[in-house]
Amino acid sequence: MSHAQQPHAVIPMKTIGILGGMSSQATAEYYRLINAGINQVRGGWNAAELLICSVNFANIEAFVRREQWDDAANYLVDKALKLEQAGADFIVMATNTLHRVAPQIEAAIEIPLIHIVDVTAAEIRQQGITKVGILGTKPVMQADFYRDRFKLHDIELIAPSDRQCQIIDTIIFDELVHRSIQDESRQIYIKIMQELGDRGAQGMVLGCTEISLLVEPEDFPDLPLFDTTALHCQKAVNLALEIEFLPVKTMKYSNPR
Repeated sequence: MSHAQQPHAVIPMKTIGILGGMSSQATAEYYRLINAGINQVRGGWNAAELLICSVNFANIEAFVRREQWDDAANYLVDKALKLEQAGADFIVMATNTLHRVAPQIEAAIEIPLIHIVDVTAAEIRQQGITKVGILGTKPVMQADFYRDRFKLHDIELIAPSDRQCQIIDTIIFDELVHRSIQDESRQIYIKIMQELGDRGAQGMVLGCTEISLLVEPEDFPDLPLFDTTALHCQKAVNLALEIEFLPVKTMKYSNPR
């Protein structure tokens, strides 16, 4: 039998469930980065086996701004159950902010939910760092759910001032989720990161899945940046292929500059 006639054996791979739409910009990058990571390891025509449940961001924006966390939990639990029923082996939620309702989702499903903080914290500790600055939405920077999860890993978060938190949050919701990239906003973020460094931060957590659209390591070489999106996608690739490590430096946003 010639090579062309040889039967093809199905390549084993776990099915990744992406709970996305928070926002669509971040979800598109999860899809791109995960597929790129699978191909980096396997080569050829290999790509990820995955399922995406993408929610209406208008609902999410309203739940977050109005602090309707119970409603957000009910909404996302329903979507996570659909991913599980469709055959996902594990779920990554393509958002930092909505990990506030991760406990409710974890309690409702039987497959693992890979927590974005745990993945990020592992990389921070790997670099010997215990104190980091945080940029993200207001709930991520100011609420206990994010800070307390990092405390479980013996990592301290340093947040910007209340006024700075409002500015950072506004740029995320009014610009980045619409893929509007403004150099003025980039300079604002860099100035805030410099101030966090002056206050003792040894690195910076980009705690919103859109921030890497705006700021890259070359924009702020003073301290290491921990890109939660890239780290989360790296972990999804590792789990799907059942491997131990894929260098995060190869997992990068497609920056629209």
